[in-house]
Amino acid sequence: MTNNYFDKQFELRYFEMNKFGTASPTTILTLLEETAADHCYSINHSLYQLEAQNIGWVLFSGFMQMERYPNYKEKITIRTWLSVYSTIKGFRENIIYDEQGNIIGRARGLWVFFDIEKRRPTPIFDIIKEKWSFCNEESINHNISKKIKAIENPNYELKFKVNRYDIDMNKHVNNIRYLQWLIESVPDEIIDNYYLHSIDGRFIAEAHLGQTIVSLTKNDTNETKGKSLLHTIKIEGSDKICTTTKTIWKKI
Repeated sequence: MTNNYFDKQFELRYFEMNKFGTASPTTILTLLEETAADHCYSINHSLYQLEAQNIGWVLFSGFMQMERYPNYKEKITIRTWLSVYSTIKGFRENIIYDEQGNIIGRARGLWVFFDIEKRRPTPIFDIIKEKWSFCNEESINHNISKKIKAIENPNYELKFKVNRYDIDMNKHVNNIRYLQWLIESVPDEIIDNYYLHSIDGRFIAEAHLGQTIVSLTKNDTNETKGKSLLHTIKIEGSDKICTTTKTIWKKI
């Protein structure tokens, strides 16, 4: 770790591959989350140490863009840093490098320091801000605070029951699970012929154990850069929206 950023290397494993032999989008998001967790551990404020104080980090919005996905046994390096702080939140930046030092992906997320018991934001500890430092450079120029509207009249729809393995240490559905659910509602024609180039998501409300969620997907006719889809995940039997997301898919 330098004063401004933190690097972590990974070697891609067999069970992290999709049917094409490249890392899945959920794998990359998982590695981004693992890098952030290790960054916390490196300053002696691990997620488990925070949990003991009923504190956690919660992702409110995020964007990931991949030029390509790494192959089986390929080594990648994820570089992460904090670009902006406020009292309760921070923007985490990420750049993904291959073994030759080429940039193959970028991501940024808005993370909020969260009181797990009171279910509300709480001020970031001063010692965390002191130890992490930050660099005001952005990994990618993309506004992750802009609202994404919930969709109506979806083209595709699937339902899922929230099970124990969907719940994380903050006692709600982990953000990566939402990506898995929305991909499940993407038609085979896109999954078989396109790769997920970018995902732009907003996390609005929590889903909990035992609830049934509905994953809705709609074709986005306003996008010309590739196949574009709009997604909404909500709680069945209510108007409660958990996430709104936009994905762009490029031809394999």
